[in-house]
Amino acid sequence: MWGLAAAGTLVGAGPAAADQIPQSQGGATATIGDLKTYGSAVIHENGEDSWVSAGLFEMTVENGGMLQTYCIDLHNPTQRDARYQETSWSGTSLSGNKDAGKIRWILENSYPQVNDLAALAEKAGVSGLTEQDAAAGTQVAIWRYSDGADVDAADPRAEKLADYLQKNARDLAEPEASLTLSPAAVSGHPGERLGPVTVRTNANSVTVTPPTDIAAGGVKVVDQHGKPVTSATNGSRLFFDVPNDGADGSTSLTVQASTTVPVGRAFTSETRSQTQILAGSSESTVSAVASADWAAKGPIPALSAQKDCAKGGVDITAANKGDQAFTFELMGVEHTVAAGISETLTIPLQEDQAYDFTVGGSDGGKRFKGVLDCKTQGGASGISAQTFSEPSPASVGGTGAGTDLAETGGTSLTPIIAGAAIALVLIGGAVVVLFGRKQTPPQI
Repeated sequence: MWGLAAAGTLVGAGPAAADQIPQSQGGATATIGDLKTYGSAVIHENGEDSWVSAGLFEMTVENGGMLQTYCIDLHNPTQRDARYQETSWSGTSLSGNKDAGKIRWILENSYPQVNDLAALAEKAGVSGLTEQDAAAGTQVAIWRYSDGADVDAADPRAEKLADYLQKNARDLAEPEASLTLSPAAVSGHPGERLGPVTVRTNANSVTVTPPTDIAAGGVKVVDQHGKPVTSATNGSRLFFDVPNDGADGSTSLTVQASTTVPVGRAFTSETRSQTQILAGSSESTVSAVASADWAAKGPIPALSAQKDCAKGGVDITAANKGDQAFTFELMGVEHTVAAGISETLTIPLQEDQAYDFTVGGSDGGKRFKGVLDCKTQGGASGISAQTFSEPSPASVGGTGAGTDLAETGGTSLTPIIAGAAIALVLIGGAVVVLFGRKQTPPQI
C-alpha cells in the first residue's frame, strides 16, 4: 500500500489523489466576516501612536450557526472571507502565553457574555457603556495579554472598562473542544475492528456517518460490541469493522452535532489570517473526521498531524500497526517506526512558513497543509497601522469613530489594524515531503 519514499521542497500541492487530513481534531469551521461592533483604540509603539479599530468580528459557521470573536493577533491582517477552524491553544500564539487563562476570564466576564451593559458599567466604575464601548474595551484588555501591547481605548469609558478587566483577570483553564475524535487515525488488518476512536463533545449526542465510498468495501462503524452505530455520545468508542476478505484500503467516518462552542476556543486559518478567540456562539454545527487504513501485510501506518507551537513546528504521528517496519525520510533524515510502535516526529518550521506535507502511498497518500502561525509579531513584524479617509464596506454597522477598515490591492482584507496595507511574506514557501516504504512497490 505504501510506495517508494521520496523527499523534496516543492511549492504547491502533493499528489492529486492525496487525501487532505485536517490538523484540527474537530469542532466548528467558519468563515470570517467584518467587524460588527467596535470602537477605536490607540497603539503606542516605537514612539508613535497608531489608531486602530477594536471590537467583535462575526463568523458564519458551515452548515449553520454564528460566532463572535475577538482578535488575539494584533499586528497581522485579517483576510475577508477566510476559512477558520476551531483549534486548541497549543497550535496558536496562546501556547506558552502565561496570561492565556486571563484572556478567557475577560471573555467570560465581559461583553457579549455579559450583555447587561448597566451591570458591566457599574463593575467597571463608569457612568454607562454602549455596545461599541464594551466591545472596544474588551478587545483592548485582551490585546494587553495576547500581544503584550501598549494600547488604550480611545473612549474614556471603554478605557476604564479595559483597565477594570485587565486588573481583575484571573487564570482560567483552556476550554474543552466542542467536538473531537481521538485518535484521528487508526490502522490494522482485514478481519479486525480498527480503533477505538473516542468521541469527546459538549453536545448531547452526535450523528455518525459511516463510510460510503467504494473503497470502504463493506467496512462498518460499530461499537465495542460489534453493533453498527449511527449516533454516539461523549465518551463513546467507535470502531471500523473491516471484512476479513477486504482488499487493502482506507476510508473515514464523520461525526456531526449541533451545540454551542465553548467561549475561549481559538480559531485559526490556513490562509495566514489573524488568529481569533471565541467570545460568543449560537447553536452551531460542529464536526470531526477519523480515518482508517488496513492491509494484509507490510507496514500499516495510521498518520495524523498537529501544529505544535511549543516545539515550533508540525508534529506528524505514525502509529504502525503492520508486521513490518515503516521507514521513511524526513528533512534529509531517515526514520523507522517498528511494527506495533507509534512515534511522533516534529517537522521544524519558521514562523509564517507555509507547508504542504504529503505522506505518499500507492493510494495517493495523506496530505497535511497549513501555515505555522505561533507568534504575535509586535513591532518586529514590519506591519504598521494607518488610517484611511474613505470608508470601506467593513465600516457599515459599526462606529469607526474616525477610523475605517481597509481594502487593499487585489485581495480584499479586513484588518483589525485600520489599514494594514501590506502583503505578508511567507518564509521559505510551501514544503512537500513524501513518506513511504523504502523498497520497490509491487507491480500491479
